[in-house]
Amino acid sequence: MTGLTVIVPCYNEGAQVEEAHRAIGEALQDVSDLEFLFIDDGSTDDTLTRIRKVAADDRRVTYLSFTRNFGLEAAHAAGARYAAKPWCVQIDADLQAPPEEIRKLLAKAAEGYDVVFGIREDRDDPFIRRIGSNGMHWAARRLFGIDVPRGASSFRVIRTSVARTIADLRFGTPYFIAAVPLVGARYALVPTEHRPRTAGESKFRVTRLIGYSFELFFSYSWRPFLYVYLAAVVGALAALVGLGSVGTALTLACVAVLARYVHRFMRDQQPSRLFYVREANVELRHEDTIDGGTGRPAPPVALQDDETARPALREVAS
Repeated sequence: MTGLTVIVPCYNEGAQVEEAHRAIGEALQDVSDLEFLFIDDGSTDDTLTRIRKVAADDRRVTYLSFTRNFGLEAAHAAGARYAAKPWCVQIDADLQAPPEEIRKLLAKAAEGYDVVFGIREDRDDPFIRRIGSNGMHWAARRLFGIDVPRGASSFRVIRTSVARTIADLRFGTPYFIAAVPLVGARYALVPTEHRPRTAGESKFRVTRLIGYSFELFFSYSWRPFLYVYLAAVVGALAALVGLGSVGTALTLACVAVLARYVHRFMRDQQPSRLFYVREANVELRHEDTIDGGTGRPAPPVALQDDETARPALREVAS
């Protein structure tokens, strides 16, 4: 059995939906068992409307629409859960990763790998985004001891069963790139072309990258605790030699790190899911809907204040 599901996360990508469908279809036109799975990540533009139209015109297209914006990792997890084919590829709707490059990833996967990541050559992104992403990966590897495949991106081919295993891991913050080595999946890296965005707007924000970095560091590494111990020792020595301000600063830093772990622990104890689906053209699991799959009943009709209804009320009152 073979076949490929193309998972396309979309957040306010109305201008790109039809073009992504067309370009991916042309690039993979000789793949006989092909499925498109569009994930509308709580878009506020006409993304869902355009996805519905594409799905009506092409029976290979399935889609999920989230109740709100849950983020890229949630979209990837949903894609893994609802992909119908044994292999899947994740590609963004902006098409900065050219669909033609999917064949390179598939060819490498055929050598026996579970996951093949695309590495963006001559990355066509703003400088701050490139330096921020590279810095996050460097810090993860060097400072926090997290095994992050060097240069790996969200453009990747995955064996669907492996993707589901990773998606079902109980991490407070899922991060697929770090989870692949953690479960021992065989992975490879392949250089791929990278193009500028042709339509729509980038969703990149510096604050989001910073928040994402902290979630990665504190969810996948205990090494900050070692730094806390060292800082505590240095702070104690500083206090002994009369450098009280240094000791105070280090103490506050230690408290901040510990507070971050406590926050993570408390959040992980809260009953929550990665995503909830409002609409789909596939059968949904009950736990992925906000009403448990019961459907929406009609609200009760208000009793009209007329003479046909009032006698019964008067009899009850008497």
